[in-house]
Amino acid sequence: MTDELLDRQLEQAAASRGSRTAIVDGAHRLTYADLFRRVESLAHAMRERGIGPGDVVSFQLPNWWEASVVHFATIRLGAVSNPLVPILRHRELEFMLRQADSKMLFVPSRHRGFDYAALASRLCHELPSLEAMVVVRGAHGRALTFDGLLEAGAPFAEPAGATGRSADDPALLMYTSGTESRPKGVVHSHNGLVYENRTMIVRYALSDRDAVFMPSPVTHISGLLYGIHLPVALRTKVALLDQWRPERGRDLVSAENCTFTVGATPFLNGLVDAEPEDGSGSSLRYFVCGGADVPPHLVRLADEKLKCVVVRAYGSTEFPTLSAGSPGDSVERRANTDGQIIGAAEARVMTDDGTVAPPGVAGDLYVRGPEAFLGYLDAKDTEAAIGPDGWISTGDQAVVDTEGYVRITGRTKDIILRGGENISAKEVEEILGEHPAIREVAVVAMPDEVLTEKACAFVVPRPGAALGLGDVVRYLESTGTARQKFPERLELVESLPKTASGKVQKVILRQMVKERLAAEQAASRTGS
Repeated sequence: MTDELLDRQLEQAAASRGSRTAIVDGAHRLTYADLFRRVESLAHAMRERGIGPGDVVSFQLPNWWEASVVHFATIRLGAVSNPLVPILRHRELEFMLRQADSKMLFVPSRHRGFDYAALASRLCHELPSLEAMVVVRGAHGRALTFDGLLEAGAPFAEPAGATGRSADDPALLMYTSGTESRPKGVVHSHNGLVYENRTMIVRYALSDRDAVFMPSPVTHISGLLYGIHLPVALRTKVALLDQWRPERGRDLVSAENCTFTVGATPFLNGLVDAEPEDGSGSSLRYFVCGGADVPPHLVRLADEKLKCVVVRAYGSTEFPTLSAGSPGDSVERRANTDGQIIGAAEARVMTDDGTVAPPGVAGDLYVRGPEAFLGYLDAKDTEAAIGPDGWISTGDQAVVDTEGYVRITGRTKDIILRGGENISAKEVEEILGEHPAIREVAVVAMPDEVLTEKACAFVVPRPGAALGLGDVVRYLESTGTARQKFPERLELVESLPKTASGKVQKVILRQMVKERLAAEQAASRTGS
């Protein structure tokens, strides 16, 4: 461990490379001096409003430069930064903000047609601990505005950084996207996040000559690590994209000469589809792909069309990168494995009988290492996931070979990997279980060429009830559930397949929907 504070990395970058571009966000271009000056101003203004060490500050922002300022200003005060993905709605936000005891929330006024300020105002009235909302790029009644806070903090001259801080202090609180019915708050330290980025810098020989492209939400662990912190560690620029459109992504990579990115499968798929057929390729040197299953054929195709090194990687919010492909790996190894264990990370595969599996044998995957999270916000969750020897249960199954290459073979957690988002099947089932027309429901993953997986709901309706997919969608909308959790296919059945003990056999349901999709595609091709 280097015992570096994340915000001190920014301070040093501003001191040594102040005139260099730090962030490209549409028409906005900030140098390191610009960025650090805004961070200092906002930190002073937040401190004047009572934010201090240990407090939680939340922000639900798109990939805008303001997200970096809020994040760095928060941790500079010794407070804990709590990014929240923009797709979350009242149901999820109320739980997260209440559990986190958040004191301040930054939101856009409106974005992509949704009124974030109105929702935040409602939450402020419902949550006693939420003392203030701050509106970014707009205004809402008498609420604080981001621009107003920057102006209020500007006159201060002394450094804003809190004293007596340790690199082992909590810096980040990030909620899982739902591998179980209840999201869990993951806590990371400065040391863990700094170490993780250093392992990636070493793996890909990154330097200040590189430029980062970031379409992944900076409120995700990958977006925050590689869209906010990695560029600062390298003292180079990041080009942010706040709404994914493959052609825009392709053009931004070209215009800013971006060389490195980390993103989920849909981003890679989109860039491949958008790349011209003239054989010129992309300026990207490396595309690290993870967060969802990566089809081997996509790696091969991207290698050829983008003319960059595409690698698979495996990690989680709790343990950002266990393994990642190497530049020197063959294309077949990069296409068919999730890479080699990185840095000082460790992996252990356990068989059903509780013994350590030998190389090449599948089992439950446990991990540990310097970049591991400190624990969950709820101590009970921590006790359930981390053993006394520090091994963390991932909930995934894997094979690790003699050379340390990892291949994820399955999931013990019941989730749908939709475009890099982990959707809890159990959570959606619990919500739909309250629908008056539904007697039983099971939600499973179905394959999708673009998003990797989508959700399919198998429903046993109550006698005499009429139910369609539109009814399911309208019901979920009425509960305030995030739209990405909505099932996109409905199968009405007389009963659900179950074991003798009454457990739903989801493997059968997954196969059923897979076969039906294949039959429909075949019929579409033949025109019958």
